[in-house]
Amino acid sequence: MARYFDVHPENPQRRAIGQVVDILREDGLIAYPTDSCFALGCQLGNRDGIDRIRSIRKLDDRHHFTLVCQDFAQLGQFVHVDNAVFRAVKASTPGGYTFILPATKEVPRRLMHPKKKTVGVRIPDHVVTQALLGELGEPLLSSTLLLPDQEEPMTQGWDIKERLEYVVDAVIDSGECGVEPTTVIDFSSGEPEIVRRGAGDTARFE
Repeated sequence: MARYFDVHPENPQRRAIGQVVDILREDGLIAYPTDSCFALGCQLGNRDGIDRIRSIRKLDDRHHFTLVCQDFAQLGQFVHVDNAVFRAVKASTPGGYTFILPATKEVPRRLMHPKKKTVGVRIPDHVVTQALLGELGEPLLSSTLLLPDQEEPMTQGWDIKERLEYVVDAVIDSGECGVEPTTVIDFSSGEPEIVRRGAGDTARFE
């Protein structure tokens, strides 16, 4: 049964954040808020967590998982970023964007796109998410909390707890969060390709 954490949106309680991170380190799967919408998250090496995300969302092996990073330095450990892409990504973070880029050897193979060897990365502009990432000390492997029978992501912590009580280990509720998934920009070819229009403004990538 999932534990429910009511976390202050501007001053997240350190004890609660620490308890959630303990759950993550014990191979737990969490539902947590971001600046775009709620997401499912686990540690990079959590194979069971990855399988559970695939099961909850009914995803195939072509799905791009996202590494939610605390800052640009951490992001750079997991993807290759050339100078032109660096400027575009740097100017757009933190914020409501996910960037698809060539993965480094730090990324487990099963998280990459099977043919392109790419992975999604983002840096969120959300106090609670940043607190989690800071305590964890590594990216969260994440996927938007969009259930197969729904057209829009879930946005209410209590509703998520009710729906996913037996398939996730923790739900973080910090009140209102974003209701629109990230804008996804694919830079794997060197030029920006808008894969999904969402929370982030696409003007600079047109």
